[in-house]
Amino acid sequence: MRRESRKAKTRRILLTGGTAGLAVGILLTVFAARAVVKEHEATLTAENEQLQSEMEELRTVALRSSAVKNSAELLASSEDGWALALINENYPLDTEYEPAELTEIEPERSVDSRIAQDLQDMLDDAQKAGLSMYVASAYRAYDKQREVFNSTMQDWIEQGYGPLDAYDETRKSVAVPGTSEHASGLAVDIISSDYEALDDRQGDTDEQKWLMEHCWEYGFILRYPQDKADITGIIYEPWHYRYVGKDVAKEITQQDITLEEYILEQ
Repeated sequence: MRRESRKAKTRRILLTGGTAGLAVGILLTVFAARAVVKEHEATLTAENEQLQSEMEELRTVALRSSAVKNSAELLASSEDGWALALINENYPLDTEYEPAELTEIEPERSVDSRIAQDLQDMLDDAQKAGLSMYVASAYRAYDKQREVFNSTMQDWIEQGYGPLDAYDETRKSVAVPGTSEHASGLAVDIISSDYEALDDRQGDTDEQKWLMEHCWEYGFILRYPQDKADITGIIYEPWHYRYVGKDVAKEITQQDITLEEYILEQ
């Protein structure tokens, strides 16, 4: 057998090495490609999550924006956000608004039918917990709200207040007609059967303590909490609860803010 020439041997080594190098190169390219793909997928996933987050934030902003534009239109809508209608002196409710459907919770006490079941569940669970409470006030039409406001104002006048001062005192605790949440059908005044006065001590009853702790679970918030009158325009009312939906109620409660702060300041 002839010895392989040095030239042929060198060529064979080079070819073998070249083939091996090519294979290694291909493998490295494949691994690199996979790494790029994985990195690209991770980037796309992160971008998608960011986009979803931004879309949700924009959706929330849109809901909050619509909540202050036309409360009557929002309340009448079947779309998400109907429970977020902001109603106060700065954002009055159309005086002609009436809930499309009302459900009677107690005699002469009705609410927007969309919140009736959650309200009833809350009252039933409170009773199961050994508490005694009732709905003292619920939906009020514009004319009824005017009667309540005028009656309260007259009480102040009889105590010696002038008309303007009586008006200012009244609006601290009674919404001016057209600005009351009661006209929306989403607000209720709930009081203890053992203590029926509408004053700060109402908040010390076991019934109100339970409601303040659990109302968010049913979609309600304490609408006019302590030390928030400068924001809500209404003094502390430990009996006035407003339906905003379970998710929003949880968020407002966890952040310890008012509906105004939730809608206007975030």
